[in-house]
Amino acid sequence: MKVGFIGLGIMGRPMALNLLKGGHQLHVWARRLESMQPLLAAGAKPASGGAELARDCDIVISMVADSPDVEQVALGVGGVAEGAEAAGRTDLIYIDMSTIAPSSVRSIAARMAERGVTMLDAPVSGGEVGAIAGSLTIMVGGVEAAFECARPILACMGTTIARIGESGAGQVAKACNQILTGVGVAMVAEAMHFARSSGVDPAKVREALLGGFASSRILENHGQRMLDRNFKAGFKSWMHQKDLRIVLDEAHKMGLALPNSAATSQMLNATVGSGMGDDDSISILRLLETLSGRA
Repeated sequence: MKVGFIGLGIMGRPMALNLLKGGHQLHVWARRLESMQPLLAAGAKPASGGAELARDCDIVISMVADSPDVEQVALGVGGVAEGAEAAGRTDLIYIDMSTIAPSSVRSIAARMAERGVTMLDAPVSGGEVGAIAGSLTIMVGGVEAAFECARPILACMGTTIARIGESGAGQVAKACNQILTGVGVAMVAEAMHFARSSGVDPAKVREALLGGFASSRILENHGQRMLDRNFKAGFKSWMHQKDLRIVLDEAHKMGLALPNSAATSQMLNATVGSGMGDDDSISILRLLETLSGRA
């Protein structure tokens, strides 16, 4: 199958490489030409933009930063809808795998449908490690027939692939994921900070907690990274900040109380504001240390 891929950053690049490994003909485009080079070296073909990908490919995938980027890729000048419309395509499936607001997805999908393009929202969880291993969790919203058609493509990038419901449902599931992971990271950081400040070995505390009800993958993976002081970005703080902003914006529209998400969002705001936006979101630990005068 011919697959187009837009957005070749920390997540997009290994995801696209896994499509090549899966035997698909891959066409790529990115705003920064240097981002395309590893894919071109691996056998992908370059494209001039979303319109060209829409003309030449069966499925076009995007993995970009936020709602305005998806809007531009999908509906902007030289975008996917323009290319599909110019070519008279009515069979194109466009899959956005970014993390954006559910309400934005529904709006974009409706406008894409008016121009003959079927859109799936398919955000992912698993970070850079999962993207490299092809073991991402992929949460999908959209038309079931399009989902079944796209499933073999998604299977090259993830091992847990679930259609959650209609358009926007994938992003709702991803928002729930970001609530749990964001609050979880903040709580693990607080626990490690409390242990060390109490004069107790946080590594031994973590080991003990892993055997009880407090055990979690966040404590296992991110807790170890905190102990190792490994703040290299697997998931950047500014991106987690953006994701919880989406959660709180959507909650505001619905009149929902999400106090733990709000508190964690403020911690991420301060982490980014302290110059750690490009570091991993576990940098909340360093923020706590600074606030406590123990940096």
